[in-house]
Amino acid sequence: MRLSLSLLLALFALGQVNAARPAKRAYSSHDYYVFEYVPRGGASLDEVARSLGVEVVERAGELQNHWLVRTLKPPPHSIYARDTSLDQVTHALQQVRAKASSSHHSREEVQLSRRVANSVGYLEYQQLRKREKRAPPPTPGPNALGLETASAVAQRMKILDPEFPHQWHLVNDDYPQSMMNVTGVWDMGITGHGVITALVDDGLDYRSDDLAANFYAEGSHDYNDHTDLPTPVLFDDHHGTRCAGQIAAVKNDVCGVGIAYDSKVAGIRILSGPISDIDEAAALNYGYQNSSIYSCSWGPPDNGRAMEGPRYLIKKAMVNGIQKGRGGKGSVFVFASGNGGRNGDQCNFDGYTNSIFSVTVGALDYKGLHPEYSEACAANMVVAYSSGSGNHIITTDIGKNKCSTTHGGTSAAAPNAAGVIALGLSARPDLSWRDVQHICVRTAVHINPDDPDWEKTASGRPFSYKYGYGAIDAYQFVTAAQNWELVRPQVWVDLPVVQLNGGTMDLFQSTTGGVPIVPGGVTSTIDVTQEGLNGRNFEKLEHITIQVWITHTRRGDVEVELVSPNGIKSILAAKRYQDSDNTGFPGWVFMTVKHWDENPVGTWTIRVSDQNKPEESGTFLGWTMTLWGSAADTSKDIPVYDVPVIDGTLPPLIPPNSSPTTTLDLPIGTATKQHPKPTEHLGGDHGVAEGEATKVAFPGNEDIASTPAPTPSTSAKPVSTPTADEGWFSELSNLMSTQIWVFAALGAVAIFGIAAGIFFWRRRVRRRQNYSSLPTDTVPMSTVSGRPRTRELYDAFGEVSDDDDADEQTGLRSGMHQQSEGLTYHSGFLEDDPSTAGGLTPAARYKDEPDSPDHEHAAAPRDRPHSPEGSGSNNSGDGSWDHASDAR
Repeated sequence: MRLSLSLLLALFALGQVNAARPAKRAYSSHDYYVFEYVPRGGASLDEVARSLGVEVVERAGELQNHWLVRTLKPPPHSIYARDTSLDQVTHALQQVRAKASSSHHSREEVQLSRRVANSVGYLEYQQLRKREKRAPPPTPGPNALGLETASAVAQRMKILDPEFPHQWHLVNDDYPQSMMNVTGVWDMGITGHGVITALVDDGLDYRSDDLAANFYAEGSHDYNDHTDLPTPVLFDDHHGTRCAGQIAAVKNDVCGVGIAYDSKVAGIRILSGPISDIDEAAALNYGYQNSSIYSCSWGPPDNGRAMEGPRYLIKKAMVNGIQKGRGGKGSVFVFASGNGGRNGDQCNFDGYTNSIFSVTVGALDYKGLHPEYSEACAANMVVAYSSGSGNHIITTDIGKNKCSTTHGGTSAAAPNAAGVIALGLSARPDLSWRDVQHICVRTAVHINPDDPDWEKTASGRPFSYKYGYGAIDAYQFVTAAQNWELVRPQVWVDLPVVQLNGGTMDLFQSTTGGVPIVPGGVTSTIDVTQEGLNGRNFEKLEHITIQVWITHTRRGDVEVELVSPNGIKSILAAKRYQDSDNTGFPGWVFMTVKHWDENPVGTWTIRVSDQNKPEESGTFLGWTMTLWGSAADTSKDIPVYDVPVIDGTLPPLIPPNSSPTTTLDLPIGTATKQHPKPTEHLGGDHGVAEGEATKVAFPGNEDIASTPAPTPSTSAKPVSTPTADEGWFSELSNLMSTQIWVFAALGAVAIFGIAAGIFFWRRRVRRRQNYSSLPTDTVPMSTVSGRPRTRELYDAFGEVSDDDDADEQTGLRSGMHQQSEGLTYHSGFLEDDPSTAGGLTPAARYKDEPDSPDHEHAAAPRDRPHSPEGSGSNNSGDGSWDHASDAR
């Protein structure tokens, strides 16, 4: 039977739609993996799957040649279940690789093994993770300024939504300079038509009268329950709906209106339970040809202790989005900066907000002041209005015609910025992701000009760690977009890696060399030459990323700053009083936008310092810097950036932006993370607490960079120096300046001597009781029984001997899977804090108004540490995986 062409096309289209829908997961019965298939390796996808003993599920989101596969969980009594350092699929790949070089198998088996081994470029076990949602000077009244009141705007524009007069972020009657300034854009007929924003959150109530008409089902998916529609299920799944209402609440007679009320919103549910890396990566690419903006009001815990960023697959998805989304114009990722300001947290300790691919948005409150929950850092690009100084954000809530009056935090600031960007893309659909960032930088409004946190950049623009380049303004943004000249393609310059005193760090964070962090800090320099920039076709500077390798016994004491050849200082890390982690910065990447449009030629200086506490110490091992900007000549070949598989070692195992031709053998691990809900650290007074405009973001850092900028040089020569007159071992002088340590040492010796005397006296008494006297010089000493062992002395003081410790270490090592070759990845080897694997912490529940401690739940331990349902890292602070048992 012959089918008509139209029917064939219809069937093909239906197949494409079905193929685009991710398959339902079964994490309770299967283990999931992602591997990169290398076609040139010679083996078919089916041959690879059969050799590894896996079932191919589907393509891994939008990542080309990446496949999601699965296998049944091992039986409870199997070797893989008993020994968590072993993994059945990665072990199978090791055996394939061993067979590929074996002389004990047939030629056909060896050849097949070689093809399979060469066809696997990357393999990783998928663990379920959870991301945290990030759920506030007076001016004259509107009449004095000749501005319309909210009621006048509603009457003129026929806005019938009952809460519109109270949506102060749209029209602020009391402080008219503190609003998103959208009415002028609406007057131009620009209301967001044709733009889709995906809310990557905890669901979206598409049945709401305020959202139903603007809901985009094709771009929606539930990655927690693995269903097509992002239906809110849990009692606290209201965050995504509230954020969606800020952007696209329909102009009707329900609640209020959205900033881009004629735009569409999609819901991508990931925050209501644990999620694997590949599902999070797929979520950030879901529907990326149609959805333009991904609004993300979540991230690692905002507790002032965590340091966490996206892992390899998630980074790869973000790069995939900016390179291929919207037909190559790039997805626009908008991230909330974080609500940990009161905890001393900073958004440069969050790898999502300090990504160059993100528009990072902090908060302003009702009066235009800085709410203390909003995190500051050099990666902040703009701020938008949210809760504080007596008001919250009024927006849509779950239910047919419900409205929320308690929404806020940077959770609400990010979708307000996303709504403005939606208006801009409605006016200019051809804007790239970098055009959006450029317009943000150039049109942001300078608010609170007397705030001491403002500084002038080399390009003449004001910048603040609290406000970024200022408040995003809808009218300024859209009018600039209408006449915007598109920027040239992106290029970058990787500068040489500096190893101080031969500093190194391997995959297990073992270190050698480096320079001790002395009082006053340690500095190192890198030179940038015009010849080097010309060689990379580099014209104008945008972002700067700085990767550092620093060990320290208390990470929160470390301060890092970068000073440009023009004397512009970026504080990358200020002290965090709650961060007592002892793993330092093992290849952590900071980012700054403070040098946007600055001439980078000359000597750049990094300074690493701490709080000079005698009991704490650290070492600066090395660093490197990457300049990101626009191409000088578009006729030349433009390089394509790729995410390095491994980027945490010093020196790098793999050169930047080059894919390995062979895979690396790494131990398998079972580390997991947990992320509380987004307003966990927001505080119950986030809508009423008064903001401020009188404080610098990082007090005490004003004089750290008092050293004059070095003279520019034409040669690349890393330099590291201690502070003048201190020397490399100045800590010794600190010890000699106080006698406390002397008395402490003498006391310890005295206690030990007394205890040892008691021990030997008691042993002598026992010997007299248990043994008769021996004739003098007649019995060899070797025949005397009951000779005390060294271990007894340790036992006397309740300590473990070195022998015991060695036995323990030997036992631990014997449980590890020894590997000679084959591709295996420790599930946490790209983690910023691998030492925190496996911690169990109390659960946290989300509400805009926090619950009392009575409502907290304890996370249940899991039988198998690397099970997807397992608990997370203690780096996550006090969060937990709520409702993890609901995951499928």
